[in-house]
Amino acid sequence: MSKIDERFIVDLKGKQFVTYEGLLDLAHQKGLISIEVDLLQIPTNDNEMIAIAKATAKTEKEIFIDIGDAGPNSTNSMIRPHIIRMASTRAKARALRDLTNVGMTAIEELGEEEGQAPITPKSPNKKDTDKQAIENNSLASDKQLNFISKLVDDKNYGPDAMKTYIKTAYVKDSSKALTKREASEIIEMLNGLGV
Repeated sequence: MSKIDERFIVDLKGKQFVTYEGLLDLAHQKGLISIEVDLLQIPTNDNEMIAIAKATAKTEKEIFIDIGDAGPNSTNSMIRPHIIRMASTRAKARALRDLTNVGMTAIEELGEEEGQAPITPKSPNKKDTDKQAIENNSLASDKQLNFISKLVDDKNYGPDAMKTYIKTAYVKDSSKALTKREASEIIEMLNGLGV
């Protein structure tokens, strides 16, 4: 019988939570074939900047579907620029909890009001050197911008929605003002969306 590795359990104020990484590990042990995410609501001023995502996790015999949301009031300051990705992560965590039969809440599902420790995006294994930092902060390449445009078309995201996302998440009026790092983050977010 599959079991969550203890290293994926977090104790917070006397209560235990599972990490998304732990749920994913256990889901693979239980035969996870795929997990896809669809963005149901793009964050805009009209909906108080709340993103809603739907995740579908599949095994050979079963399908598990759930939703997750994220907005300025349910994320900490480090995550607020990445609301869509957090909604995606929360939706996936909820679907994986059903798939793995884990009743424990995922740490990523907590909002700032629950007083959780900051949830930070995964860092690379080695620290940025000064050269890497300069490279990451230079403007996005034409190749990155063209790839973003292709992904926007492929995922039916819509150019207006992308413009709103860039303005909201990065406070920039155009994709041409994005840094290489920001463009990479957007590519990662778009790759995580279902078709």
